[in-house]
Amino acid sequence: MMQKLLILIIATFIFFGFIQKGETITVKGSDTMVILAQRWAEVYMSKHPNVTIQVTGGGSGTGISALINGTTDICNSSRPIKPSERQKLKEKYGVGGIEIKCALDGLSIYVHESNPVDSLTIEQVRNIFKGVITNWKDVGGLDAKIILYSRENNSGTYVYFKDEVLLGEDFSPKTQHMPGTAAVVNAVSKDKFAIGYGGAAYGKGIKELKIKKDASSPAYYPSIENIKNGNYPISRYLYMYLRNKPTGVLKEYIDWILSSEGQEIVSKVGYFPLK
Repeated sequence: MMQKLLILIIATFIFFGFIQKGETITVKGSDTMVILAQRWAEVYMSKHPNVTIQVTGGGSGTGISALINGTTDICNSSRPIKPSERQKLKEKYGVGGIEIKCALDGLSIYVHESNPVDSLTIEQVRNIFKGVITNWKDVGGLDAKIILYSRENNSGTYVYFKDEVLLGEDFSPKTQHMPGTAAVVNAVSKDKFAIGYGGAAYGKGIKELKIKKDASSPAYYPSIENIKNGNYPISRYLYMYLRNKPTGVLKEYIDWILSSEGQEIVSKVGYFPLK
C-alpha cells in the first residue's frame, strides 16, 4: 500500500513539474568519431544525471540521412556535408543545417607492425589504393603482394580519402571494404602484407606510416604538432551537424564539448583539440 502511495506521489510531482523530467539527446553517424562521442557522453552524463545521451555509429552518410529524416539530434561526420544533403535539409526544415567543427584528425596510413616500410609519399599511397602499385618491393618493402583494406562507401573517412588522396578516382577492385575503422585496424594487424587507413585514435596494434607531400619533402607522423602546423599532409576536421541552431539542453551539451573540458577529452581519446 505504501509503495503504491509513493508511486502516486512521485507521478503527481512529475505531472505538476516539481520533479524535472529527464532529457534525451541522440547522436548518430561517423564510426571514426564513435569512441570520442561515447566518451563525451559518459563524462557529461556523470555530471548531468537528468540527461541521457544515446550514441550510435553507422557511418557519416548514415548519420546525415538520420538528420534529414529527423531521427537524430546530432549527426557526427568525418567529412563536410554535401550540397545535395544541405538542399534536402533546407527543403524539409527551411534551413540547410548547422555545421560545428569539434576536433581535428590526422588520417593515418596503417601497415602491419612487421612491415619494414616506414614512409610513403601521397602519390605512392594513391597508386597503391588505385592498384597501380601492387607489390611492396616497389616502395622499398618485401617482395609480396599488397593487400588493400578500406572503409565502406557510406563512411565519411572513405569519402575524404577518395576525394583528397585518390583525387576522386576509384579504388582498386581488389580493395576489401570494412564496416568500421576498428575492423580495418583488426584486419591490418593480422595480415603482414596489408595496408589500410583511418583515424589516428584507432592506431593501436599496427604501425602508422610517416607521410610525405612529395618525394623531395620530409616525412611526418600524424602527431598533434604536425597536424596543427600543417606538416602532416592528410588531416581534416571532425564535424557535428544539427538541423537548426541548438537551444536548451542540446546547446548546453554542445557548448560543453567545445569548452576546455570537452576538448581535453578529445586529446585523451587520441584526436586533436581545436585550440
